[in-house]
Amino acid sequence: MSRTVARVIVDALGELGVRQVFGVVGDALNPLTDAIRTTEGLEWVGCRHEEAAAFAASAQSQLTGTLGVCMGTVGPGSVHLLNGLYDAAKSRTPVLAIAGQVPLPELGSDYFQEVDNDALFTDVAVFRATITSPEQLPLLLETAVRNALGRKGVAVLTVPGDIGGQELAADRPARFSLTAPTTRPAEDAVREAAGLLDRAEKITLLVGKGAREARADVLALADRLAAPMVVTLKAKEGFEGDNPFQVGQTGLIGNPAAAGALDDADTLLMLGTDFPYRDWYPQGRTVIQVDTEPAHIGRRVPVEVGLVGDVGPTVRDLLTQLAAGPAGSADARDRGHLEKAVKHFASWREGQARLTAPDHDKSLVGKIRSALDNREHGIRPEALAAAVDRIAAEDAVFTSDTGMATVWLSRFVEMRGSRRLIGSYNLGSMANAMPHALGAQALDRDRQVVAFCGDGGLSMLLGDLMTLKTHQLPVRLVVFDNRRLGMVKLEQEQAGLPEFGTVLDNPDFAAVATALGLTGIRVTDPAELETSLRTAFATPGPVLIDVLTNPDEVAVPAKPTVEQGWGFAVAKMKEIVRSHGDDSA
Repeated sequence: MSRTVARVIVDALGELGVRQVFGVVGDALNPLTDAIRTTEGLEWVGCRHEEAAAFAASAQSQLTGTLGVCMGTVGPGSVHLLNGLYDAAKSRTPVLAIAGQVPLPELGSDYFQEVDNDALFTDVAVFRATITSPEQLPLLLETAVRNALGRKGVAVLTVPGDIGGQELAADRPARFSLTAPTTRPAEDAVREAAGLLDRAEKITLLVGKGAREARADVLALADRLAAPMVVTLKAKEGFEGDNPFQVGQTGLIGNPAAAGALDDADTLLMLGTDFPYRDWYPQGRTVIQVDTEPAHIGRRVPVEVGLVGDVGPTVRDLLTQLAAGPAGSADARDRGHLEKAVKHFASWREGQARLTAPDHDKSLVGKIRSALDNREHGIRPEALAAAVDRIAAEDAVFTSDTGMATVWLSRFVEMRGSRRLIGSYNLGSMANAMPHALGAQALDRDRQVVAFCGDGGLSMLLGDLMTLKTHQLPVRLVVFDNRRLGMVKLEQEQAGLPEFGTVLDNPDFAAVATALGLTGIRVTDPAELETSLRTAFATPGPVLIDVLTNPDEVAVPAKPTVEQGWGFAVAKMKEIVRSHGDDSA
């Protein structure tokens, strides 16, 4: 018996091990969603917004390393997928998007809801095609999937409304055999890099996501080189727990120890990272970069030697090429650079930890500081993040909204044990934490999933709280409710501008959650924070914890400049003058 186009696609998804498809139902998708309805082991997760569906698929793909799948119907439904698909594309993770289209005879006629999908997805997709005949399957589907998996990106397959229900004349099973290659650089390039490392006196490693599968090799190299390890945000997972060499992150979310480790080095070794912020790289240093993508070599900072290859085999090759005698042994190499950076990092963390104490603002130092930055005695976001870190499971999956929620997670949540971390860390979208958590929790309902939500991000896609409720996905939504677009506020003030346009007129998010059928808990008193969080984490089903945090908390950059300091002071004076003027009006 011949299968329909929809049945061929859905059967293939099952064979690929896809367990959920996220989307919003609609006319052109009806044959596909009906095929999902009758397929055992494949679940349709109906979202309230296609953007959330694409974010959820992206999260699943990032967690599993395999294909995530989402769907959007004709016109607006497909357009709504775009932001979540850009998240997948920038995260370099494979996602297949099935997009609806008007019936074939109407294409090009400016039909109701008609959008040129092949043009729409040109920038975001590594592959895109419209099925115009059943005979194109399964080959076209195989091509789309291989592109998504092989090129680690988004593939978009458009299905016109009159195509999904048509039968194939010649039917065969889809085949997706694809083996990921392992690459290693040329031996002479490794030898040259090893020579530079042997001659270097102070080496710092900048380690990214691309090195996560080579943890043991990278730690061995750090020990051999007596090198502190600056870890990018996406490499927290894999390199943070039980690592005596790591000194945290650099950049705006980073710390002075990491910045100092980079500045003090004469040689920088980059492993599996394309860290984009050029201002945070040290200048005039010898740089060696290891990356699987030739186009990434040297595009952020000038590179002396570029090693194109996977981090694991490349590092193992380096270890064999480094001098084996006294000059290259771990015992002989001066470890002062490493020890200085690690000591600086420990000192910074100790100072940060003081802010997390519930009674911090009652101490003498706390009273002085709170008079400047916490006059309303709001809960400090540092305390919230640190409390979640203590309470959350050792295998929890964390997601975070772009902005201050990510800053606090970066500084106070340790990716120890088998914890995982997902965020829009390349695209930098708002509103990703909750839908990312949706996808992660659908993948494993027994694993703890914790979303660090900004109030601005959560409210942008608030409707998909109902998706959590409908599917009883027990996500813990931790809302940093500072009634602000906090990162924008900080950017304005550092530039000497008074805060403008960032104030949010928020509802009681806990009450909203309760009205939607979730458990909602609101926390306003620092003394009740720990108890409330423990209650929230012990409550079955989806829970939203609305924590009123201090809107004026300042996250000092790793290397604050004089200009930033003056800008902040000037901005605060303008805000005070404006506030007084408002009061007297």
